[in-house]
Amino acid sequence: MLEAIDWSRPWYESVRDVAGLLAPSAQAHFRDEFSKQAAALGLRNHLGLPLSFVQQEDLPEGAAYEQHIGATGRVPTRDNLHDFFNGLVWLSFPRIKVQLNALQAAQIALDGVGKSRGPARDGATIFDENAALLVVRDIAEGQALVEALRGHRWHEAFVERRAMWGADAQVWLFGHALMEKLVAPRKAITAHTRLVPAPDDFFSLDHAGRRAWIDATVAQQLAEQGLSTAGFTPMQALGVPGWWPQQDEAFYADTTVFRPKRADAAGQAAVK
Repeated sequence: MLEAIDWSRPWYESVRDVAGLLAPSAQAHFRDEFSKQAAALGLRNHLGLPLSFVQQEDLPEGAAYEQHIGATGRVPTRDNLHDFFNGLVWLSFPRIKVQLNALQAAQIALDGVGKSRGPARDGATIFDENAALLVVRDIAEGQALVEALRGHRWHEAFVERRAMWGADAQVWLFGHALMEKLVAPRKAITAHTRLVPAPDDFFSLDHAGRRAWIDATVAQQLAEQGLSTAGFTPMQALGVPGWWPQQDEAFYADTTVFRPKRADAAGQAAVK
């Protein structure tokens, strides 16, 4: 199963080094390796309970997944790519994952599981499953790039401002379902992107330092501001400059993927 992952792909950079620390074998399932790494890092949930990765059967019948993690620190983990990437994200961005879990568990405690999750749980679920973090240098050009993305001005964002990507704007994948989808990359795969302004110092840090900064900064934002679905901007993963070959004019001119924003009946901009 894990042999299907091409670790050379740029979208796996956020978790590649953590994956390299694992040594799963016929005797040791990857969830056991996750537990070893979590213990070595001293990872704990929002109640201070040690984090571990356990078989799916550990989740009691009728219990909510996020509530179980919040109450026990035990992460039910199935034998599939989806849960494999979830474990990698826990080890890579533990502070963000703890905040998302705390938010989910608190909402479940208030409202129950129910059929409707509400905006806070919806936002947390989207973040957890499909988020990309776009860290942008906090300068005027960075804000212009952000506005181009929000306005679905794809040519401006990806072609005209191409030189900014890497130097002043970096994409760090977070969503484990998004990582799973990109095992078999398709042009239409789209991330829910959270924009993270960063000072100049961020871009001079090494890889581990930048990831730690993102983890601490975004986790603090979630703790202080909460979360809803309104804060995300769509972005095509393979549109990120350098993430796919042949990103020529025709590539970005494909309006079935790089869709323009359209005006609704009231004349307001709406996501197509």
